[in-house]
Amino acid sequence: MKRREFIRRAVPAVTVPMMLNGLNIKAFGESAQLESLTGARGNNDHVLVLIELSGGNDGLNTVIPIDQYSGIAAVRSNVMIDQSKVLALNGTSSVGLHPSMSGVQQMYNNGKVKIVQSVGYPNPNFSHFRSTDIWTSASDSNTYLTSGWMGRYLNFEYPNYPTDYPNTTMPDPLAIQIGGVSDPVFMGPVMNMAYSLLLDSNNEVQSYTFLGNIQDPYSVQNPYKKELDYLRAVKKNTNGFGTAVKNAYDATATQSAYPNTDLAKQLKIVAKLISGGLKTKVYWVSIGGFDTHASQVETDTTKGKHADLLQTLSDAVKAFHDDLQQLGLGDRVISMTYSEFGRRIISNFSSGTDHGAAAPLLLFGNKVVSGILGSNPIVSSSATVNDNLPMQYDFRSVYASVLQDWLCVSQQDVESTILLQNFQSLPLVQNSDCIASGIREQNQAAGLNLIRAYPNPFTTRTTIEFTTAGSHTLVEIFNPFGQQIKTLVDADFAQGTYQVDFENEGYAAGMYYVRFQNGAVQQVKPLVIAQ
Repeated sequence: MKRREFIRRAVPAVTVPMMLNGLNIKAFGESAQLESLTGARGNNDHVLVLIELSGGNDGLNTVIPIDQYSGIAAVRSNVMIDQSKVLALNGTSSVGLHPSMSGVQQMYNNGKVKIVQSVGYPNPNFSHFRSTDIWTSASDSNTYLTSGWMGRYLNFEYPNYPTDYPNTTMPDPLAIQIGGVSDPVFMGPVMNMAYSLLLDSNNEVQSYTFLGNIQDPYSVQNPYKKELDYLRAVKKNTNGFGTAVKNAYDATATQSAYPNTDLAKQLKIVAKLISGGLKTKVYWVSIGGFDTHASQVETDTTKGKHADLLQTLSDAVKAFHDDLQQLGLGDRVISMTYSEFGRRIISNFSSGTDHGAAAPLLLFGNKVVSGILGSNPIVSSSATVNDNLPMQYDFRSVYASVLQDWLCVSQQDVESTILLQNFQSLPLVQNSDCIASGIREQNQAAGLNLIRAYPNPFTTRTTIEFTTAGSHTLVEIFNPFGQQIKTLVDADFAQGTYQVDFENEGYAAGMYYVRFQNGAVQQVKPLVIAQ
């Protein structure tokens, strides 16, 4: 295995856990300044919460096109919702919600929900694994990316991470996921950019360590010594991150009531951490079970597995945003659902639905542009088992709009660095708060900047400057597919700052990465080859 493959595969999986009030804490990254975790806990700008509906949610039974009932009755009569039980929404008679979603109905009628109709992507893939990969990486269906869209955003926002992190500018995790292990949505150019908190199913307080004060049992000639040194450095920041999270968790005032469900528990923790002062910008939670091939409904089609899932989602989101309101955080947080795909138009003979294409996506919060974007999907009475709902909005247009209007990234940077293409901007969230504040400049200057390129973007040649602490130093170039295409430096150096040129040897225009490694320290920066 090559060294870069060792790092890519091992770092997201090698974690250092501990228990905190039922939370299994896992930290990623390495830092030279753990002490700085205790400082700089000011207001932390906008926060985005991603809610994954794992399995592929049936959109036609979630956001119900009332004006399409004749078509629905012809092709999915065994799972269709009685029209008289559909929850009405203010301002429209053609769209309603599943009867289990009263919490979302209240939020919508109070102007705190945005429904985006028929969200998907061209040439959909119906494999759970591949479609999830597409949604998390924001790739085309025929393109494979090794990084996630949130990982690229965080790498853009904090380009020096993990070198010299945490620090006074960013003393907290860049992103936190509740549940799951190292979700690919947070995978950066080399490493996962997130910090994971796993719920303990028994809610018991435990404490244990992983790796500990591990020593290399091999000689200094071990070919993976540098990588093992790096993994030990990952372990070093565990106690510091645990302290930061625990301080935030313990600082929160009394919260509103939440339902006793896993998703609600996850969101309650997110609210506690935001209220406790963490500067973390992105959180991820999930709920599974949406792969409803069979027994999606009972004899009463308003009940069953899908109804239970939608009620869990609706009640948890309502409780979360009510809690944010009473904590004084309502204007700073929005949440957004996503699922790897929808379900087919026609139901199957097992009272279920099979893998499909487009489905609605929901955004919640005080600052969403409330209402419905898009028109109802057409449900034809002549639909066959192979028919799917056509895409109205590319999911990456939703991402682009949230990045621009909520996380305040410029359109140019979204296109060139994060989503790697130009996607339409949608009226999803209010962007009046995206004003020049100097926050991004502080974030991008945080940490030790050990490698830089100028000019960047470039067409024929760029000069790469790197600062090494001495000993073995490596500078490599990777293409957009994560493949190493050039090694510029692979030698021992005295401590200092050096330069090396990188020539465009006929490479296609696009996003590339320069990776610097010096002992246990590494840093990755984007390079843009312009046309």
